[in-house]
Formats: sequence, structure tokens, C-alpha cells
Amino acid sequence: MARIVPRKDAPGTGIFRKRHGDFVVRSDLGCYLRTERLETGRCIEIRGLHPSCQGGDHYLGSERDPNIYIIKGDSYRVVQDLSTDEGARVYELHPNCRGGDHYMKRADLFFILFFGQGVVRSVCDLSTDSGGEDIPLHPQCCLGLYYFGIGSYWALVTVDQRWGAQFHLYKSFINANLAAVYSIHPDLVSFLPGGLALTRGPSFSGWECIKTLSNDSDTPITWTHVVARKVGFAKEKVASVGRNWNVEASASLGAGELTAAVVKAQFSLSAQYGGSSVKTEKEDWTEAREEEETFQATLEPKQSLYVWQYRLGLGQEPILFCRDIKFTKDPTPPATIPLPQF
Repeated sequence: MARIVPRKDAPGTGIFRKRHGDFVVRSDLGCYLRTERLETGRCIEIRGLHPSCQGGDHYLGSERDPNIYIIKGDSYRVVQDLSTDEGARVYELHPNCRGGDHYMKRADLFFILFFGQGVVRSVCDLSTDSGGEDIPLHPQCCLGLYYFGIGSYWALVTVDQRWGAQFHLYKSFINANLAAVYSIHPDLVSFLPGGLALTRGPSFSGWECIKTLSNDSDTPITWTHVVARKVGFAKEKVASVGRNWNVEASASLGAGELTAAVVKAQFSLSAQYGGSSVKTEKEDWTEAREEEETFQATLEPKQSLYVWQYRLGLGQEPILFCRDIKFTKDPTPPATIPLPQF
């Protein structure tokens, strides 16, 4: 089963809850999402990330704190607004607060998860390590893809084979005292790295035979043929992905462009996250349309010619139609992949 890309493999991605809503940051897309609640998906707004707020390793915040914290390397940035960089200040992380696998904020405390040590460190201040305390981490609580705080609870995101993307609320990470489990709304799952594989199906790619010519006669024949094919991005096939996303002016991408960027990112992922491990940035991502190309071919007696086009899609639906075509003399698809690979 495909799953959401964990934070360790998706730097610049973060989830946290503030007093005025839940946030999902996608630094790779240059934007972030805010919604009323992860579980309801109501009032989704997508805003642009200020350049100074992009490229963070971790993003965290809490309901009781007006600030948002962006950790990058051994320092962190404190802002009040990710779109404007309002109130920006930069501090060095205390040595005891560096190198965490995950960072989260719950109420007035910061928590740093160190999986290798099997502990979570609680501190009042990331720059001074004041109030620092190491707490044993229950193995069950090391399975999260993302971590954040909700009120007095610890929250972690998982993907269940039966129930999909969820977040679990724990009263304590010491004894894994589970308080509640909530499903994440599909409109938000689609925005997460790898999420389209859960909401639309894993990506696929390959050659599709779009025309076959056969010479059934006993003499060679030279033909001039017109091959019609679709080229570009069939955005209507994934229009439902962003139908409830209100993309604000601060975002560098419009609604349609953002959907294309999310699909493009999905194609780039490895198969374990429902991707195809290919780079499609140089492909034609404009609206799909029909194009024609004329070619001439000479077929020997009893010979056939197969015309192939490379396509990518999600689930069972082709979405991106590449311009390049190839010809073979047997019905076996070409072995080459016409796209750069990761």
C-alpha cells in the first residue's frame, strides 16, 4: 500500500495546530495550507510562503503561542506569519536541542524526538535548553510520520492499510496512552507529499500503442500517415483534487498550477510512496489538446508498424501525455523511459 511520505524524506513539510486552525506546510511548493481542522477539511486556504520562511527542516507551532518556529540546521526562525515573515527573529539552537528526528510544540513546551536514543526531550526554550528533561519514548509512539501538539495531547500522523491517513492523540508518549483517533480529510491528504496515491491511486507510467499499421500484401508499401495524439496535462481528470482549495493571491501558483505542481511532485516520488521516480518538469503541462504529426513509413510484406506514446497517470486515469513518440516493428512496448529518472 502506498503511504504518505514521512517528514524525514520530505524536508520542508510540517503539520501543526494554531488557535485559528491547522497548518500544513509544503515548502517544496512554496506554500502552506490552513484549515479549520484536519479532520473536517473546512475553510481550506492556501497561501504563499515568504522566501525567508521557505526551506525549513521543521515547522512547528501551538494553540497557546502566537509564534511559528522554523528550524533549519542548527538555528531557528521565529515568525508570526508565514506569508509576510512578520516579527522575524533568528536564534541558535542549544546543542542539546539539535539533530532531532521530529520537533513539536504542545502548549508552552517544545518536544524533540530522538528515535535513536528512544527519548523525547522537553524544553521551555530551544536556544537555552531551559527546563530540559529527557522522557522515555514508548516504541508505539515512534511510528508517526509527522508529530504536533493539540491542547495537552501529543498527536502523530500514520497511514493505516484499512482506514487510510489518520492522526492519533496520546495523553502520554511514555506509556502510549491513546485518547482518540481521527481520519484526515481527503482534501488535506491530497496536499501532503504522497497523498495523491491515497486519494487517487498510485501513479503509473508507460508506453501506450496509439496506432498500428500492417502490410498484409505480398509487396512493400510506402505510406504517408497522420498520427493524432493528445499532448499535455489533462487537468480536468484531477480537477476534484483542488476543488475545495481557496488559493489566495499571496501564493505564487494559481489553483490550476498548484494542482499540476502537486501531481508533478507525486510523479517524482518512489514507488513506495505511489510515485514513478521520474522528473516531468520539462514536459508540457499546459492544457491537453490534440496534435497531429505526419510521417512516412515503408512496410515490407506481412510487416506491421506500432506507434507508441508515453503517458503518466494516477490510479487508472492517464493524466500527462508526453509529446515524444516511438516506432517498433513488434507489439512489445519500447524498453526505454523518455524522462529523467531519480
